[in-house]
Amino acid sequence: MLSRFIRSRENANFANFTNCLFYKFVELVRFVKFALKKQRGCHSVYCTYCFPILFCLLFSSIEAAGQEQVSMFTVDAGYASIHDSYLTPITYDGLDLALGYETVRPLKARPETWLWQLQVGADYNHVENPAKNNDLDKLMGDITFGMQRQWRQLVAHRVDVSVGPMTQLRAGIVYNEVNSNNPVSVRAHWNVGATAMAAWHTRLLRKPITLRYQMQLPVAGVFFAPEYDESYYEIYLGNHKNLAHLSWWGNRFDMTNYLGVDLHMGKTTLRIGYRNRLEHWTVNHLKVHDFTHSLVLGIGH
Repeated sequence: MLSRFIRSRENANFANFTNCLFYKFVELVRFVKFALKKQRGCHSVYCTYCFPILFCLLFSSIEAAGQEQVSMFTVDAGYASIHDSYLTPITYDGLDLALGYETVRPLKARPETWLWQLQVGADYNHVENPAKNNDLDKLMGDITFGMQRQWRQLVAHRVDVSVGPMTQLRAGIVYNEVNSNNPVSVRAHWNVGATAMAAWHTRLLRKPITLRYQMQLPVAGVFFAPEYDESYYEIYLGNHKNLAHLSWWGNRFDMTNYLGVDLHMGKTTLRIGYRNRLEHWTVNHLKVHDFTHSLVLGIGH
């Protein structure tokens, strides 16, 4: 069964790594959905199926990831809670899976004081209602770019602190197979905000490690939301009124936190950490409140 998700390490290379990772993720999602349907209500399914596959997916890609300098490929797995009043008044709980790529590099013009960060990711949630008789599936993708002013070697020359602006584009869909008229809720949001990061460099068993915390906080932007009880067929026919909304902390609040450790082993860096994401907005008498708690595993340079 696992051979479907793991390709030979001898054929791994950076040129085809992105496509390989995408297809692995698609097959992983299908496998998890199949397992959840077979063992609905059994919480051991998360450990029995998901985590062994995620570990194999991670370590089967070591050679491909290692060819890109100053980069990190990550796999997230954990808990998700979704409330979308356009689809249902009930909160659904279940599984969170995500794949991500991150690079952090000094700015060529000011390498000592400025750095830039690029993050690209896709996340999938498979959640159930409290009665365990209906599912929601959520698939999102995002790209985040930030510039940060850095202060290095603070506190006994071990701590780096950086802060600066960021922008993010995030979009996807939520699907409820039970609904007949409105089975899909479209999510789309572009924002600008602030990001801050702190890193502490130390050693563990004579190996260098980096403890890192990062916060991303959107401040303002634009997001899509239909009218209450408005179908997407009506939008297709030309009813485009009041679909785009300016976002600010009065009607939308998003936040992402990451805390983890990077283990530096020669040219290879292993990452383990924790990430949570909160998305909350209310507009047009609709309410969305989603959050996730996830374990993060990563490998890179």
